[in-house]
Amino acid sequence: MTVKPKDAATVILLRNPGGQAEDGFEVLMVLRSRSSKFVPGFYVFPGGAVDEDDCSPAMEGFCGSLGSLPAHQLLDDPPSPARALGAWVAGIRETFEEAGLFLAYGRHGALLSFDGNQTGSFHRYRELLRQGKMSFRNLLQKEGLTLATDRLHYFSHWVTPWFYPIRYDVRFFVAAAPTGQEAVHDGGELTEHVWIKPRDALRFHEAGRFDMVYPTVMTMKALSRYGTIRDVLQSTAGKRIIVESG
Repeated sequence: MTVKPKDAATVILLRNPGGQAEDGFEVLMVLRSRSSKFVPGFYVFPGGAVDEDDCSPAMEGFCGSLGSLPAHQLLDDPPSPARALGAWVAGIRETFEEAGLFLAYGRHGALLSFDGNQTGSFHRYRELLRQGKMSFRNLLQKEGLTLATDRLHYFSHWVTPWFYPIRYDVRFFVAAAPTGQEAVHDGGELTEHVWIKPRDALRFHEAGRFDMVYPTVMTMKALSRYGTIRDVLQSTAGKRIIVESG
């Protein structure tokens, strides 16, 4: 029996210490635990399944200028408007839960930059989210945050092949990593993280030292064609996305 794929989102975070316009950039990769049920022992981009709460009408108020209808129009083969917006929400939420990087604006409209007590506070929030003791919406309300949906750019769309026992329908987004924050893998589902240049990831993969699944490899090949972060982000403008299987 064919398993219906779950909606999911992943975020390809890009950084360059010299600035977005400088040549070359690194991509954040996280290593899935070898005890994981899905792609154990492989390097992937942060991400995960879209939750029902990600798609709730109340969540739209935390998404800035991106509403459910605009989100629906931006996706190829779109699900319902609510689930379309949920892809952006899930991408940001999962990136925070898995990698500790939070793409959100604070009360005064600036992109979050953790320092001092803030780091500890958001680390505690992250643990509460992962343990199911706090909802993502409650966190946003408590801290007066707006999700930085405008920083996520739709890059590609992959669906796990029909014969896999666990399947995902995944929207891939690209985003410049937030400055003033440090990536920290969760230590459970993920056992390691690394910033790496796309060409290096491909070279290590070919040498058998950096395991990646087919969609990740193809994404790395696509990223390796760009010289700067700005080039990657600008490439998404008007891009025709097709559903790919892998």
